Amino acid sequence: MNKLHLWTASSLAVVLVSILSYSFTDIQAALWFHELKGTAWYELFSIITLFGESHWYLAAGLLLFVFYRKNRPITAGRGLFLFTSVAVSGIVVDIIKFIAGRTRPSLYFSEKLYLFDFFRMETEWTSFPSGHSATVFSAAIVLATVYPRWRSVLYFSAGIIACSRIVLARHYVSDVIVGSFLGIVFAILLYHFYFKAVVNAIELPEI
Repeated sequence: MNKLHLWTASSLAVVLVSILSYSFTDIQAALWFHELKGTAWYELFSIITLFGESHWYLAAGLLLFVFYRKNRPITAGRGLFLFTSVAVSGIVVDIIKFIAGRTRPSLYFSEKLYLFDFFRMETEWTSFPSGHSATVFSAAIVLATVYPRWRSVLYFSAGIIACSRIVLARHYVSDVIVGSFLGIVFAILLYHFYFKAVVNAIELPEI
């Protein structure tokens, strides 16, 4: 299977799984996890989810680039790779959020609203896709190219952080699936088209 077929198959699989989740899983999972509010598990994942905030990775990448661009160009390039991957995936996710206008689980809990209403900017109407999930998976791909020995830990950590959005009932399962996929896609594309040399031609681990 060549790369084009692999990407096509992966994209179709994500679309299919997301549709199935939207139809059969999203509401039930949100209601189940909503019952965890106030428990120790909820408090734990409230901390875990903080690691999905994009500013941590944007700041780290930008600082590496600024401080090392003259005397350590490889380190600076890797910092730029991290910054660009998180920034690009975040911008794309924000555009899709605005276009899709999907209600968050909180609106289902309070008003039984479960729909898409295009071109909405209010926070409660920007559930799809998950920005935290895109952030952590784009960052995980970048770090895995630089530190391939840690890729299992990085992917596992990204998965836990992304799942925190479901556990906290901030996003539906399908939001997290699509957000994660977008983060992976843009990090890989940026790697192959712009940053492969700066990470010493390290091949991306199999996804």
